[in-house]
Amino acid sequence: MNTVTVKPETRNHKGFFIQEDSSYKLMQIDESGWALICVDDAVCHYVDPDNLEISSDGDGR
Repeated sequence: MNTVTVKPETRNHKGFFIQEDSSYKLMQIDESGWALICVDDAVCHYVDPDNLEISSDGDGR
């Protein structure tokens, strides 16, 4: 799984801003084109994949 960060002003599929200073795990990109990213097992967001950046500490898998 890749570790990603979000670009400034990124909003989720409901229109709410996503916290920029956190790293997320990229779980999947679904058929409708949304990327599912998660902080942990309880906190996940659907975002536009264009707003993601691979973190420098990502494991590259």
